[in-house]
Amino acid sequence: MKTTMFDDIAGKTALVTGASSGLGLHFAELLADHGAKVLLAARRADALDVACAAITAKGGSAEPVVLDVSDAQSVMTATSGRSIDILINNAGISIAKRAMDVGETDWDDVIDTNLKGSFLVAQAVARQMRDSGRPGAIVNIASILGLRVAGNLSVYAASKAASIQMTKALAVEWARHSIRVNALCPGYIETDLNRDFFATEDGQALIRRIPQRRLGQPDDLDGALLLLCSDAGRYITGAALAVDGGHLVSSL
Repeated sequence: MKTTMFDDIAGKTALVTGASSGLGLHFAELLADHGAKVLLAARRADALDVACAAITAKGGSAEPVVLDVSDAQSVMTATSGRSIDILINNAGISIAKRAMDVGETDWDDVIDTNLKGSFLVAQAVARQMRDSGRPGAIVNIASILGLRVAGNLSVYAASKAASIQMTKALAVEWARHSIRVNALCPGYIETDLNRDFFATEDGQALIRRIPQRRLGQPDDLDGALLLLCSDAGRYITGAALAVDGGHLVSSL
């Protein structure tokens, strides 16, 4: 276990949604490395089992939780009876289509997961935090596309903009219960899903528009996430923290 300014995370229970792969899995591993008892939540039980086994093999504490964030009953079943100190609302999907080609099902799928799902999980966990009387930290994983836009991602951008505004509203309501709610807004982070695209000419052109002239790596998000989860960020709530290599302040 690492010894850092984030030591208070040790011993706390953290629920991470969308944790079977990608950034969700990275966040779960990060929190486990800092001593948290991590609940890895996603729909794929087999992938969760593999992820949890990898964390426990390194000495961490991890438990799989099968969860569909867009289903209220699934959320209640997954969170009932648990004492959760930290929530990382990471589950999300994207559909890349021109706005005129977006179907109603496309819209519903993205909004149900990225917005409705985040709200349902935050609501269930916040009720438990309130009833326990212990302080809590909720981090909604948004995106810089909630603050600016990109082509062919209208529904995703709308969902993330709404997530940021939801974060601020929840922060105001739940501050009285010592529950902090913040949004982490990653820029373009290299993952297995986008690596091939960023190797293309279009992908390289996009990278050149980032002031730091590079893609982010998952561990570039670590400091911001740990800050928002720990007592080091105890006076931060309602914030939308961009980690994007300067992309938001670059010229259009």
